[in-house]
Amino acid sequence: MARLSLDEFTELAEQLVDEVPPRLCRDLNGGFAVLSEEKRDQEFFILGEYIEDGMLGNYVVFYYGSFAAVLGDEAREIWEAELRETIWHELRHHLESLAGVDDLTREEMEELARFREGRPGVREG
Repeated sequence: MARLSLDEFTELAEQLVDEVPPRLCRDLNGGFAVLSEEKRDQEFFILGEYIEDGMLGNYVVFYYGSFAAVLGDEAREIWEAELRETIWHELRHHLESLAGVDDLTREEMEELARFREGRPGVREG
């Protein structure tokens, strides 16, 4: 069972997103959204995702079901820390996109390759 309900998670997400300086959300015209489902990429849960869509714009999605699967009954502080980290992670994707670079995606692919090779130094989460 999850420590935070979907409603509590959504409220927390709204509070944490409000801490982000508006200038960093430039061209994030679709804003931030919480979806109830979980999302996976093979064996990994996807907590958040930056999406660029020609029709819907640029936006960030948080997957409550993935947070619940990963964090379960952890304390609210742990949920908050993980959500805050995810917000900034996805904002970095957005800002890099605006700058025409994709360093974070490259770093993620390198980290995934190290994980799959069983090499140390891989951050889980």
